Amino acid sequence: MKLLVAGGDRVDAGKTTFSTGLVARLGSVGFKPRAGNDYWFDHDDYRRAISEGRLYGKDAKRLAAASDADVRPEDINPVHRLWRPSPGPDAGLVGAAHRQFVFDRVSESFVVNAGADVPESARESLPLADAPRVSTVDELNEETRRRHLPAFEALAARIDERADAVIESYGDIARPLQELAVDAVAVVEPGRARVYDGDRYLRACDVARRSARDGRMERRVEDVIEHVDPIARVGLPALADERRTDPDAVADAYADAYDELLAAAE
Repeated sequence: MKLLVAGGDRVDAGKTTFSTGLVARLGSVGFKPRAGNDYWFDHDDYRRAISEGRLYGKDAKRLAAASDADVRPEDINPVHRLWRPSPGPDAGLVGAAHRQFVFDRVSESFVVNAGADVPESARESLPLADAPRVSTVDELNEETRRRHLPAFEALAARIDERADAVIESYGDIARPLQELAVDAVAVVEPGRARVYDGDRYLRACDVARRSARDGRMERRVEDVIEHVDPIARVGLPALADERRTDPDAVADAYADAYDELLAAAE
């Protein structure tokens, strides 16, 4: 059984909390194909990882800890991007206004933005000296073909091999891996989850790709769910910190939503 958790909001939709509880409910492994954090806004998380000579975020760390397997954050999250704030209206190399793409970790290698201000702590702790530098979108696209896509394909194969898996998307992106078949989908946002049949949701992703709003490489959840009706809508209670960080407590609190999601996957 493959279950996808996507976010109805770009920020703080509650995907990771929902995903860790679902992993505990199933006794499975959680995967987050893509993730990122910000040198400024997520500085404690950045410092914790960089002190170990690594780069990962708190979402992948929580999913790895909740998983019924001995996995590191890097094992379930092959691509992690470091951002930092960038003043001014310039959208930069990857089209993100006020944010500067600094570098990507792709499995155990790195791809660095040649125009970015790389933190000294990253230069000291990570093997960036020999990493490829990209200055243009074309160069980044080429590195994506060479490095990112094989990493995603390898992760998709690992997911396919498992009997049960939970796949958490990032931001409000509808589908984190193109080659991904899922049995059911939960779109999560503060206070509620909407449950979708997996096949119908993925067909809606294809419809959104051909829509008048096309032109982006990735489809956002809001564009996809215009083309598919949910099977169920379930309320999600607000959780205090001590429950939100305990996957078993989340599994109990969100039991109704998980029941609907598992029923949709049958």
